[in-house]
Amino acid sequence: SAPLFLSQLHETFSLETQGEEGGGGGSEVARKRAVLSVVFRYLDTYRELLQEEGERSNSFPKELYLCAVQELSQYPELVEDVLKLQRWTEILNSPSVAEKESRRKQVRPLFRHFRRIDACLQPREAFRGSDEIFCRVYTPDHSYVTIRSRLSCRVGEILALVREKLQYSEDQPVLPGNLVLVAVTSAGEKAVFRPSDEAVFTTLGVNTHLFTCEPSELDSLLPLPEEIHWTPGDSKLHDMSAEEVANQLVAFDWELFSCVHEVEFVCYVFHGEQSRWRPLNLELVLQRCSEVQHWVATEILQCQSLPKRVQLLRKFIKIAALCKQQQDLLSFLAVVLGLDNPAVSRLRLTWEGLPGKFRKQFQQFESVADPSRNHKSYRDLITSLRPPLIPFTPLLLKDLTFLHESCKTFHGELVNFEKMHKVADMVRIIRRYRSSQLAMDTETSPPHLQTKAYVRQLQVIDNQNLLFDMSCKLEPKDT
Repeated sequence: SAPLFLSQLHETFSLETQGEEGGGGGSEVARKRAVLSVVFRYLDTYRELLQEEGERSNSFPKELYLCAVQELSQYPELVEDVLKLQRWTEILNSPSVAEKESRRKQVRPLFRHFRRIDACLQPREAFRGSDEIFCRVYTPDHSYVTIRSRLSCRVGEILALVREKLQYSEDQPVLPGNLVLVAVTSAGEKAVFRPSDEAVFTTLGVNTHLFTCEPSELDSLLPLPEEIHWTPGDSKLHDMSAEEVANQLVAFDWELFSCVHEVEFVCYVFHGEQSRWRPLNLELVLQRCSEVQHWVATEILQCQSLPKRVQLLRKFIKIAALCKQQQDLLSFLAVVLGLDNPAVSRLRLTWEGLPGKFRKQFQQFESVADPSRNHKSYRDLITSLRPPLIPFTPLLLKDLTFLHESCKTFHGELVNFEKMHKVADMVRIIRRYRSSQLAMDTETSPPHLQTKAYVRQLQVIDNQNLLFDMSCKLEPKDT
C-alpha cells in the first residue's frame, strides 16, 4: 500500500550503514540519492492527486525534507536534491494561481447531471473529489430537493443536507425520520447506499437517480415517469451528417479519456471501494460507453418509419466506420454493440432493407467486437495503430482485473514484483495511447454547435425490457 511504501522509503533514506562513520561515504550518498529519485518519480506521477488531498493528508514530503535538511551537514553532496524536495513540498501545499482559478470555476452553481456527463459545450476538465456540484435527490412522490455537495462527499453528509432541505420544505409537513439514500434505475432496480459510502454521484448508471426515503418506503420507490414512458418520433440524426456526428463523438471521447489519471485504472481494479483515490473520471468514461450503446438502440427503436430506420442503420454503420478511422475504438465498439442489441438485431425487415455493402461492412465490425480467442481481432487492430488513440476502456479494465486476480500481490511479506512490473507495463501502454495530442475541431457555426450539444447530451433509454417492447411493436414476432 502507499503508506507502507512511503514509510519504507523514509526508513531507507534515514538508515545508517553499519561500519561507515560520518564523513559522507559515497555509498551512503548514492543510496540516499536513489531513494530521493524514487520519491521524485512518485511525486511527479501522483502530483494532481496529492495536491487534491492537501497538507493534512500529505505529510510525507515535508517530513522527508526536514529529515534531509538535518543530514546536509554530513552529506553536503545532497544539497541540490534537498532543494528540489523543498520545491516539491511548496508545490504540493501551495496550488498555483491557475489551479486556484480552475478550482474557483469548478464550484460555480452548475447542474452537473452525471448521466449526461457535463455542461454540453464546455471543454472537459478532470473531476476532483473536492469539486462541488448541484444534484437533485428525489422523494417517493417524485418531488425533489437540490443539494450542493462535494463529489467525494459521504452518503451520511448527503442525507444531512437532504434532511435540512426537507425540514424547510412546504411539501414536507412531517419532519423526516431515519433516511436512507437509494439509487433507482429506469428498470426499477434499487441499490441502498451505506452512510460511509463516498463519491456515489459518478457511480450512477445512465438513467439512474438518487432517492431518499425511510426504510419502510423502499418498496414504494418507482422510476421517474419520463424513464418509463417513451414517445415515438423522427430522430434528429436525420438532419446531421455522419461525419459531423463522428467527429463530435471522437472529440468528446478524447476529452473524457484525457481526464482519466493513469492511477485511476489501478485504483479501480486493485482497491475498489477502499481506494485512496476514487476513479471519478474513469467511472464517467465507462458511463459514456454504456450511454452510446443505448443511444444507438434508442434512436432506431423510436423511429416508426421502416425506410427511415434503414437510413439510421446505414448512418450508424458509417459513424462506426468513421470512429474506427479516427482511432476512437471506444465509440466504434459502443456503436457496434448498440447495433448488436437484441432489440435491434431482431428487426428482420429493417436489416433486410440494408444494402449488401453495408451488411458486409457491419459483419467486419462485428468480427472486431468478437470476444473469441481473448478478443484477438480487437487486439490485432489496436496493436497496428499509432497514438493518439482511444482504447475500448472496459477491455483494459478486464485485462487489469485478470492480472490482479490471477497473481498474488504478496507472498508472505514479500512483494510480487513480477506482478507489479506487468501492471506498470499496462500503465505505460495507456500512457502511450495519449503520448500525442488529438487534433480538435474548433468550428463554431450554429449547426456545428447544435451537433456538439446533441452528442454531449444524448437522450437514451437504458431499460432493456422497454427497448424490447418497442422493438416488438415495430416488428411483431410473427412478421
